[in-house]
Amino acid sequence: MSFLDKLLLWLHIGFAIFAIGPLTAVTSYVPRYIRARDLNVLRFLRRAGRLFGFLTLGVFLFGILLGRSDLAKVYLTVSMTLFIVAVVLLVIIDRDLNKALRALENDNPEDDAKVQVGRIAALGGVTSLIWLVILVLMVFGS
Repeated sequence: MSFLDKLLLWLHIGFAIFAIGPLTAVTSYVPRYIRARDLNVLRFLRRAGRLFGFLTLGVFLFGILLGRSDLAKVYLTVSMTLFIVAVVLLVIIDRDLNKALRALENDNPEDDAKVQVGRIAALGGVTSLIWLVILVLMVFGS
């Protein structure tokens, strides 16, 4: 393994740890703070989710650069596909978080963002499972 490959592997693993981990934590906290109607924390979680969501693209980029000659292998193709699915789910979570914030800001007691809480919790759980499946594929697939 060349120095460049080792560097790409370190960057890939580093981005996975320091971007996907916090993103998963942020996503799991959102429903709790929607129920608590804590707008300040929700705004912070939205910013943090967007930042860590953007940083997860580094995992994808360095993974592609690292596996450049083996991208046709099944475990890499499945992992990349699952990654794209997870990103789409995160975009839906961000959209629902924005809807929940608007609902909570309008002070209408009937609009308590319960629909968004359930959807965000469900999609966050699915996204976490996708990250775990990708991890298993990366460890045992190679």
